Amino acid sequence: MRFGTRVWSAGKLLVLVGALVATFILFAAVGMRVALRTREVAVPNLVGRTVTDATHEAGAVGLSLRVDDNRRPDARVPAGRIMQQDPPVGAQARRQRSVRVWLSAGSRVTTVPALVGQTDRTARIRLDQDGLTLGTVSEFHSPDYPADAVVAQDPPASVHASSVAVLVNRGEQTMSYVMPDLIGTDGERAAEALRARGFRVTIVGQQPYPGVPAGTVVRQQPVGGFELGPSDAISLEVSR
Repeated sequence: MRFGTRVWSAGKLLVLVGALVATFILFAAVGMRVALRTREVAVPNLVGRTVTDATHEAGAVGLSLRVDDNRRPDARVPAGRIMQQDPPVGAQARRQRSVRVWLSAGSRVTTVPALVGQTDRTARIRLDQDGLTLGTVSEFHSPDYPADAVVAQDPPASVHASSVAVLVNRGEQTMSYVMPDLIGTDGERAAEALRARGFRVTIVGQQPYPGVPAGTVVRQQPVGGFELGPSDAISLEVSR
């Protein structure tokens, strides 16, 4: 056999062997992936279950249960039932893997402290220290109580509860106004109208503006649309 023919035959053999090896590797990878998938299951929802029920439910899909020793307070889940799990519901997990769960300690009930007269911030800190939940915070404005002070609470002090609602005074409500656009108006009349409503108005200067009648507002501070209170100063610049 000629040398060229032998080389060509060996080359075809190598190509054939390479194709067979690649096919084997591909099928092996696909087979392994399918095998792994068949060993995975969806994690069931165990929240709200007792440990006994959760153990049976997890075991039905090939999973085990691992209960954490630390119980956590939760007003929504009764004491002794599962309040959290890892992996979460619906996650894919391999068979024989354990699902870690935490049990609820139920609503933490403790003696409510006296909050009336304390500031809103102090009351929040106190409730957090005592393990109580801050419920509804209602607000009102009045000059009869200190600003940001708790003036009422529900339930009252010394009773047992898990959360407390409070009523907080935010102080006397101040009036606010929107600055009108006075450009082009008569400066003296505008100033008089604003002063009649308690504003401090100053005409700061007069500048020559050809074609603009004398005494016309050409600049103002604050500008139109700005929010201001009765004690805020207003300056008007008029034409000469």
